[in-house]
Amino acid sequence: LPAPPARLPYVPHVPPAALLGKVTATTFALEWPCCVFDGHADASDAVWLAVAFANASAAFRNPVSRADVPPYQQLPTAHSYMTLETAAAAYSCSAPSPPVLRVGGDTACGDQGTRDPCNGPLPSPGPYRVKFLLMGCRGPKAETRWSEPILLRTAVSPSTIDPAPARRGSAVVVIASILASLGAVLATAVLGALGAKVWCSLCHQGLGTDGFIRRSYRTHHIPPALPRPPDCGCSPPGLC
Repeated sequence: LPAPPARLPYVPHVPPAALLGKVTATTFALEWPCCVFDGHADASDAVWLAVAFANASAAFRNPVSRADVPPYQQLPTAHSYMTLETAAAAYSCSAPSPPVLRVGGDTACGDQGTRDPCNGPLPSPGPYRVKFLLMGCRGPKAETRWSEPILLRTAVSPSTIDPAPARRGSAVVVIASILASLGAVLATAVLGALGAKVWCSLCHQGLGTDGFIRRSYRTHHIPPALPRPPDCGCSPPGLC
């Protein structure tokens, strides 16, 4: 029996940095596994990516040879497949590496029905788990750990959008406008009343001073003038 593959501590994962289209409705990006297989791979070896529904990853069995690799077309029934066959040298520390791997990015291979590894769009939101598998001429040589569950985005149907928040927002705007108008009217009335009181007070003070001056020059034998209502002729009409 062939020896079991080496278990590598690497865990595949979606890149943590902000990336446009990192996770979509049918694809997701993985960080490039640079240097992961150094010391285990030969020049003729290949690295595969195993993709499985999260609840089916425990039942996944590594293929014995390339002929036993589960194809993309069997995902609905087998709940797993393998894709992205890549020369192991592409993941070495010395090789230039692109920023990410795109899972599900090939829209042309899904219906071809060939044995070539297909990286077709993922049919549902998942979630999915993935792992890298290093395979040589005699079968699997090393494998990484399974990733954490990766959930794809779900498109929102227009029929499920509640228009009520927009209506409530319009009502709030109308109510706020009415309250603002009432506040402005009330502020104008208060300021007008205060202005009238201040004006009348100034008028009264002026009349009192004038009366005192006139009385100070009257002699004792001239009877004082009778008191009269305050004269607000100096104020705007209707404010006193």
